Amino acid sequence: MSYVGPDFEPPRPSRPRRGALTVAVAALVPAALVGWLVYEAVADTGGGRSLGAPPATSSSPPATATGSATDDGRRPAASPMPTPTAASAASAASGSLRGKVVLVDPGHNPGNVQHPTEINRKVNIGTNWKECDTTGTSTDSGYTEARFTLDVARRLRAILQQQGATVKFTQDGDRPWGPCVDERARIGNDAHADAAISVHADGANPGDRGFHVILPASVHQGAADTRPIVATSRDLGERVAGSFVRVTGSAPANYVGDGTGLVVRNDLGGLNLSTVPKVFIECGNMRDGKDAALLTSETWRQKAAQGISEGIVSFLHG
Repeated sequence: MSYVGPDFEPPRPSRPRRGALTVAVAALVPAALVGWLVYEAVADTGGGRSLGAPPATSSSPPATATGSATDDGRRPAASPMPTPTAASAASAASGSLRGKVVLVDPGHNPGNVQHPTEINRKVNIGTNWKECDTTGTSTDSGYTEARFTLDVARRLRAILQQQGATVKFTQDGDRPWGPCVDERARIGNDAHADAAISVHADGANPGDRGFHVILPASVHQGAADTRPIVATSRDLGERVAGSFVRVTGSAPANYVGDGTGLVVRNDLGGLNLSTVPKVFIECGNMRDGKDAALLTSETWRQKAAQGISEGIVSFLHG
């Protein structure tokens, strides 16, 4: 996602939390180092179908906050599901997620670009007012974040449903624009989701690589009160980050999070207004050529969905 606009402003510099978080993340470091070597090897050898060279720094092409890239209407062809891990296979066989509700929020909407008036109107996110939504970012050649998020979200839904979960979407390419960030939070709240995740890809500088998971800060202002979900959301985020490293071979971002793959923010309406455990995941940087090669690979997107799902399953199992 772009860091400009609703839920996408640049995070304010801050030192990472220590103590329990440091201990929890320390377990991820060896896997992350191995994952980074795999990550570099895959990208350098064409592990994904690159749609373009590293683009200019911007949240959406060529260099505007809301962007002007249009979705070409094509949906990526389905790719075979990779061999599941023993844990995920056993979970699927047992239907162990029956009775669990998961909210999946595919970031942005392919139609947002055609509805600037609607997505630019301000909504209350508790701490302040922000635009309803944005267009998101894209690779240099126009593979949009909105297409990416829908593809990964649909793959994630298939995996979770196979294991018995009820999966709710905020949008499935079935509405002309949006929903706004406050409605995205409300959909998960109304569903009484046991876990919620918003899927994104970043629009940072070329050379900035890797994924990160965004956790809600403790916010108590206006309509926002994240205090009841801060601890459970952190648990969810740490598990998603760990499984994402393991399954995709990607490393934590080298430009935020001090290598932990975890970032805490208090400016995101989708988190501020949530009453259920919720995190965002930035799966990679669409503005970096090597990351773009992975994000545009169907095989890698399936791995991304698998990695996210295993983190959610681990969280729901407790």
